[in-house]
Amino acid sequence: MSGHSKWHSIKHKKAKVDAARGRVFTKIIKEITVASRISGGDPESNPRLRSALSAAKSANMPSKNIDNAIKKGTGELPGVVYEDVVYEGYGPAGVALYIETVTDNRNRTVAEMRHILSKNNGNLGESGSVSWMFEKKGLIQIPVSHCSEDDMMEIALECGAEDIKAEDDFYEIYTTYEDLHQVRTALEEKDVPIENSEITMIPQNSVEVEGKSAEQMIRVMEVLDEHDDVQNVHANFDISDEEMERILAE
Repeated sequence: MSGHSKWHSIKHKKAKVDAARGRVFTKIIKEITVASRISGGDPESNPRLRSALSAAKSANMPSKNIDNAIKKGTGELPGVVYEDVVYEGYGPAGVALYIETVTDNRNRTVAEMRHILSKNNGNLGESGSVSWMFEKKGLIQIPVSHCSEDDMMEIALECGAEDIKAEDDFYEIYTTYEDLHQVRTALEEKDVPIENSEITMIPQNSVEVEGKSAEQMIRVMEVLDEHDDVQNVHANFDISDEEMERILAE
């Protein structure tokens, strides 16, 4: 199981939706604002904004919050100026980390990323140090309760998907990142319930971690995921299901 899929599984099992809702809203609002600032407030011509609006819809974000975020991005309303910054580095056992942030203060964010990694047996690397280990893809998650894996495979391929995997409670449907919106729309037209869709970074190889390294890896992912400036964390670790259950039970 890839680091991406493993982390999605961990977050699902550890989810505290009500407590996290405010933080989720903050991250989505930042993404909508940046997407609108870079490419305008029309989702039809702005794929990144379309993806952010899908996330907002999945999180049940009020339409007023969404509208204000778009207007702040386009300059129709005053607001903080955010920018995208990607940090690359390593976690325990040499696991590659690709950290996507949206920040209004580069100096603050880089210092905090460096501190988080060094405190958890990792280190911040140079730009380009790990990005070559990942491939940008579109990801759509469908509840496995919707249909059988064979049926889902047939539907997904008809809609233009590249691949499908069953992971715990969800089918993970992969597309080229350019085709994400097109495939999502085709699935919706077939009344397929979509839990989540996003642009993600898929690791090309994985690092097996266990014992203390596995515990540290989950900890660093949790800390990064909870950071206000961090939008997404991608990693190439692999932890066995047995090891993950042991850690989650502690």
